[in-house]
Amino acid sequence: MTPSFEIPCVILCGGKSRRMGEDKSLLPFDSSTSLTQYQYDRLKPYFKNIYLSSKNDKFDFLDKSSNCLILDKGEIYSPIIALQTILQTLKDEKVFIITVDTPLVSIESILSLINESNNFDICVAQTLRTHNLCGVFSKNNLSTINKMLEEDIHKVGYLLKNNNTKYLNFDNDDEFINLNNKDEYNKAIDIINNTK
Repeated sequence: MTPSFEIPCVILCGGKSRRMGEDKSLLPFDSSTSLTQYQYDRLKPYFKNIYLSSKNDKFDFLDKSSNCLILDKGEIYSPIIALQTILQTLKDEKVFIITVDTPLVSIESILSLINESNNFDICVAQTLRTHNLCGVFSKNNLSTINKMLEEDIHKVGYLLKNNNTKYLNFDNDDEFINLNNKDEYNKAIDIINNTK
């Protein structure tokens, strides 16, 4: 049976992609025209609502009437600003956050993160390191986020340390690979091809 998640999913697509040298959210991936479309299409069947968080509307595959784009305010590139905008925009108490550059995270792992988040303000994945932007975030974080931005603090790790956070351990580090550069991008494509 296909799991159906009652909380919305937001895919973060607004990074600068400095190490990739070009906007990774628009790179082709598998049979999709872009990494963003790949993530959107694979996750959409499991969530009641799915959104893209970005600095601008750069996605040609979206139906313009879908209202699934959440645009950051201001010129600063910051995941904390993205989280503030998301939590202020959506009515839901909790939201599942994932970055566009982690296309291998399984639906089973997402289900575990959602199930384990019940008594926490944040529940994020952990393997050899913490995956700060793969997990469930609640509106309870807004007061900390607002205070952080007042003090010009933009580190997600700071948010995790200063809230009721659960770190959920997973064994497969490759599942949470970030496509920060061309080597990681090609590795992920190889992994996808080898699972077909």
